[in-house]
Amino acid sequence: MRFFLGAALGLLSSTLVVAQTYTDCNPTQKTCPADPAFGQSDKTFDFTSGASDAFKSTGSVTYDQTNGATFTIAKQGDGPLIQSGWYIMFGRVECTIKAAPGTGIVSSAVMQSDDLDEIDWEWLGGNNAQVQTNYFGKGDTSSFSRGAYHENSGNHDDFHTFSIDWTSSQIVWAIDGKTVRVLTPETAETNQYPQSPMMVKVGVWAGGDPNNAKGTIDWAGGQTDYSQGPFKMYMKSMTVTDYSTGTSYRYGDKSGSWQSIVAEGGTVNGNKAAEPTSTESAPAITATIDSVPVPWSGTHKETSSWVTPNVWPWVATGSPLASSTGYDWESGSGQNMPPGGGSMIYLPLCVSSVAFFFGCLFPLWR
Repeated sequence: MRFFLGAALGLLSSTLVVAQTYTDCNPTQKTCPADPAFGQSDKTFDFTSGASDAFKSTGSVTYDQTNGATFTIAKQGDGPLIQSGWYIMFGRVECTIKAAPGTGIVSSAVMQSDDLDEIDWEWLGGNNAQVQTNYFGKGDTSSFSRGAYHENSGNHDDFHTFSIDWTSSQIVWAIDGKTVRVLTPETAETNQYPQSPMMVKVGVWAGGDPNNAKGTIDWAGGQTDYSQGPFKMYMKSMTVTDYSTGTSYRYGDKSGSWQSIVAEGGTVNGNKAAEPTSTESAPAITATIDSVPVPWSGTHKETSSWVTPNVWPWVATGSPLASSTGYDWESGSGQNMPPGGGSMIYLPLCVSSVAFFFGCLFPLWR
């Protein structure tokens, strides 16, 4: 009886531990505190000069005059990142990055909002010639046709400048000043265009960690062998422009639309002088990411069959149990979590209840 009850309680507690790694305030579900606004133009953070108090770091992030910020994975469970303490409401983010090599290692630069809008750059450690772009709206992963591959030789060998220019009318991804992708509200999937205030997260994680789901390991290029490390990603600098003004951004209702965002002490799109005036044409996308498992298992509401339902439910059947993640990338189970770790997961409470019930009654069947 003690064994089976303990197993049931273990299943219940592990479910709750996973729940604790997710944000507890989604503005499309309830009233949340306002987000601090960046509200500046062409501000460069030079990491070759050291750390900036505009970011909070987690894990092994060091700084030097040659490479700037160094994000190191030395052992299983490592997942270093920096995360901004401010948000932009439309704007431009430009990072000069050298991605980390290594099978299963994923370097990431992410813009993410409290209601799970997201715009991504992702580099796989096993592919030195490609970079991935992706976007999500309100954490919806019901479709996996949003991602795209772009040729860029030498991601692991040299520094390149990767930018995202984000307005109400288009998102432009560019590498070293050359546009590689354009997304508009019309070309985005229905109701999926990112449009709410976003923070910035940059770091590296092991998508190939053996504790991750098989689909995530496959997407990341295979299982990570930590004995081949350490694995290092570098970022020399980040330049940011906020196309809005004010001291904070508040959700005026639960729609998550950009028109509902209130700029306290300023105006949404109030920094028009900094916004590009031309509309970029969309270059041809040569390869899309088709039916890819969710690489950001801590970012979105999971609906993918790539991930086992006892960890990530396919269908939301219970109320969310959640608390603030802060800046941690590692779940209570020790599973590596990517930098988009601020989502809401809907846990099937009935599974925990059934497990507990059968754990108590099992000895009666013997």
